[in-house]
Amino acid sequence: MSNVTAGQRPTLPAVAVALAALFVTALVTAQVTAAKVLSFDLPFALPVAGAELALPGAALAYALTFFATDCYTELYGKRAAQVLVNVGFVMNFLVLALIWSTILAPAAPSSIDPAAFRTVLGASTNIVAASLFAYVISQNYDVVVFHYLADLTDGDHLWLRNIVSTGTSQAIDTVIFVGIAFWILPQYAGLGPELPGSVVLSLIVGQYALKLLIALVDTPFVYLVVGGVRRADTSGIAVGR
Repeated sequence: MSNVTAGQRPTLPAVAVALAALFVTALVTAQVTAAKVLSFDLPFALPVAGAELALPGAALAYALTFFATDCYTELYGKRAAQVLVNVGFVMNFLVLALIWSTILAPAAPSSIDPAAFRTVLGASTNIVAASLFAYVISQNYDVVVFHYLADLTDGDHLWLRNIVSTGTSQAIDTVIFVGIAFWILPQYAGLGPELPGSVVLSLIVGQYALKLLIALVDTPFVYLVVGGVRRADTSGIAVGR
């Protein structure tokens, strides 16, 4: 039921704004932190990666974008989620433009070393370029699969569509993103640091292992957000697919 009366403008639901803000914040954070490769010692060995888990610094931030889109799709529908995802895609170009406009602008004498600044933020070019390609494929795939499973199960089993859609889309995203950002562009375009093939493979395994774990762990939080919004029923727009 709508809370809009005659003469009033419709208001955007606070939860929709919060989820969109979470999505954009995580997305931008992922772009500027992915160049750092993280390393964690594990008490057990993973295939390919071994007992050392290596992953891009953006893994956690980027995984949060899938949590946001799953909640958004469930609450506001496939079309609204696709708008969110594709507007985010365009914003990636703005991130890249802002980074490089700052790198190329003249530095004041009191500035930090421009070369160091370029080394740190310029490394984001391969990250953003790879992210653009991986992002538009995996995020749209996630929304479509999530919605398809919702129709298939008549809206039941939210846990199933959250885990399946996120788990499979994260696999697609990880292979495309790591392959382009840390192998293809450094090797053939000179963008970003060149890493050995074994390290690239370990990054794929490590990043996907973390993303899959997050997909499992965040399922109760998806229920919490979706259930809370539906119980409150104060969004002012139709909630659902």
